[in-house]
Amino acid sequence: MLNRRSFLQFTSLGTASVFTSKLFATEKKGFRPIVISTWNEGINANKAAWNILRSKGRALDAVEAGVMVTEASQNCCVGLGANPDRDGIVTLDASIMDEHGNCGCVGALERIKHPISVARRVMEKTPHVMLVGEGAQKFAIAEGFPLEPQQLSADAERSYKEWLKKSEYKPVINIENKGHGPFAPLHLENGDWNHDTIGMVALDAMSNLSGSCTTSGMGFKMRGRLGDSPIIGAGLYVDNEVGAATATGLGEEVIKICGTHLVVEFMRQGNNPETACRKAVERIVKRDKEKAKNTQVGFIAINKKGEFGGYCLQKGFNYAVCYGDDTNFMVDAKHWF
Repeated sequence: MLNRRSFLQFTSLGTASVFTSKLFATEKKGFRPIVISTWNEGINANKAAWNILRSKGRALDAVEAGVMVTEASQNCCVGLGANPDRDGIVTLDASIMDEHGNCGCVGALERIKHPISVARRVMEKTPHVMLVGEGAQKFAIAEGFPLEPQQLSADAERSYKEWLKKSEYKPVINIENKGHGPFAPLHLENGDWNHDTIGMVALDAMSNLSGSCTTSGMGFKMRGRLGDSPIIGAGLYVDNEVGAATATGLGEEVIKICGTHLVVEFMRQGNNPETACRKAVERIVKRDKEKAKNTQVGFIAINKKGEFGGYCLQKGFNYAVCYGDDTNFMVDAKHWF
């Protein structure tokens, strides 16, 4: 469902005739190429990805370039401008997966601007899938990635000082959406915090799928905590015969059900992307309904036909969809509660 704000975002990029002829066909028609990504920041990320897809570029290149836009932004909680862990240090996680089932991940990476690109180097230049902590940083430096200053952004420092007054961690549903925007601070007035992620999946003109996921993790998390984003099959999964999916929200709950792998398997059974995402959300609810009532998890997916969809636990999760030069719009995901 599109809300009024999303409609205005969409129509500013194209004409009303495009809106009526294309948008309402999305439930029945697939698109190729196509890219979708989580939350409002997905609009800008999609633009960078689409520049590659529109020229018949590879989906892998598109999903890397797309989320790099978000990583470089100081206006949201992904990247080095993000909220730190409870020790005051920003750590980043990322994963990437291509059409051949190759994948690379980094976890607890410090002082590197683009963890998604380091994850791709892990995939392409090492025999491993995941590098973490000091080892991941050493690898990044060896690959030519510069070390950024060890300091918090002004907003993150202010937020951290506010958090230290109580030193409590209380996840806030949909804070990814509330915290975005060109002038949005990285903190809330009540001092409550949560994680932030951008996930992206794409289908290119050659019918190949790839995906990426990058995050700063939960704000004020315990030192060393990893969520679902750098874990293949949890925060990201791609099967080029079937489809691709990525996740956002409380990573621990996604990990417990191997969320994105589950979404892809539901698509393998013949479910469309939205239904597959819904079934994965149902699995979370079935595990612990009372906990799920106070948790947000959202999934988005694309199948091999170029059909897309998303679903979440709570109202408020949205995702960006782009399949044309003048077609880049927000969709409010359907929700369980």
